[in-house]
Amino acid sequence: MRGDESISRDPDLRLIEACGLAEALDLEVIDGRLEPVRQVRPGTYFGTGKMEEVKALCGQGQADVLILDDQLSPVQQRNLEKELQVKVVDRTGLILEIFARRARTREGRLQVELARLSYERSRLVKTWTHLERQRGGTGKTGGPGERQIELDRRMIADKILKLKKELEEVKRTRALQRASRKRVPYPVVALVGYTNAGKSTLFNRAASATVLAKDMPFATLDTTLRAVRTPSGRDIILSDTVGFITDLPTELVAAFRATLEEVAQADLLVHVRDIAHAESDNQRRDVNDVLERVLADHETRPPLIEAWNKMDCLDEAGAAFVRARAQASGLDGSVRGICVSALNGEGLGDLFALIDQELSLDARPLDLVIGPEQGAARAWLYRKGAVRHEETDERGYTHVHVRLTADDAARFVAQWPQILSEVPFGPLGIIPEPVHFLQT
Repeated sequence: MRGDESISRDPDLRLIEACGLAEALDLEVIDGRLEPVRQVRPGTYFGTGKMEEVKALCGQGQADVLILDDQLSPVQQRNLEKELQVKVVDRTGLILEIFARRARTREGRLQVELARLSYERSRLVKTWTHLERQRGGTGKTGGPGERQIELDRRMIADKILKLKKELEEVKRTRALQRASRKRVPYPVVALVGYTNAGKSTLFNRAASATVLAKDMPFATLDTTLRAVRTPSGRDIILSDTVGFITDLPTELVAAFRATLEEVAQADLLVHVRDIAHAESDNQRRDVNDVLERVLADHETRPPLIEAWNKMDCLDEAGAAFVRARAQASGLDGSVRGICVSALNGEGLGDLFALIDQELSLDARPLDLVIGPEQGAARAWLYRKGAVRHEETDERGYTHVHVRLTADDAARFVAQWPQILSEVPFGPLGIIPEPVHFLQT
């Protein structure tokens, strides 16, 4: 990788991550090392002396593939392959290949294919310039016909256009699904985070799901949603999303817009962090950078809390230090963190209590009186996790103290206007507090 002083990541840990990406493709890593590069050459990346060293290394290890943990230009990649006589892959190409192998759904395959074609379009080189079409005309000398490289570029452009149209249909379908969920309606809580931070393991434990969860980068790519009930009784939709990584290719972020839209439309984001990792703070920064790119076109950003995962991987002293940090988080305006272990379930109760708290921040207290024949209204309030206290009087009427957001109160009015026929809405639909209703 490049010896750039502006890169804050630990080079040794970055090398370990790169080797992990290669192993995720079932490649046997013969050798992995840090090679200082004083100046990146625009034509070959390496200088003449370093090129000879790398060539000798490839020959000694009988390597078939050389992976550089950096971004290569098309010219650099072509010249390196020509000089070294091995397949050369840069970081972007490596991640794209992993995504292509792991995508399972039609939507995921479409997005990966679009990203791959966008990446490869600029990497077409003049390999087939001799393959020109026959000269046209009737006895007259004409110019050369369409060359193979031009044909390839046109075919790729046509396929990219077709994939974009298909993904627009996917985006429309997802928008309809989100609209349908809002009519239910349950708040959506999206799990985001660095790849291999434990999002899928946390998702499986919370939702009793069976999403693939392995100790490898990008074990799962396809977004999965499950209904989950919090300890307070609130029903939410938990969403497991694709993991992020340092230098996530721009092509992937653009192609996965349809999937990442779930993040932008969520009511709450839970950033799952591998708190036991030496680069946890840098990974946090990388995730926030990707979120900024994903949410750049949206006026508002969902609130975010952090789940500090893998507490079981820390020793006693380390765990005590992290818990002290979590206790102090949020007091100075920083993001609130909760210590959890998705593997053994530690802290999940506290996490979902915080989720409940965040989802109720804009809620207002209401005192309702529900008749004996209106059990559906009472059940609806319990499904929303809105009930804080209730008592039943001698007439059989239930006096319920609830907290409802303005949106939920409006939905309640629409379904049971006889209960809330006198709801005094304030400016912008905000319900003044306290409000008391008596049913006649």
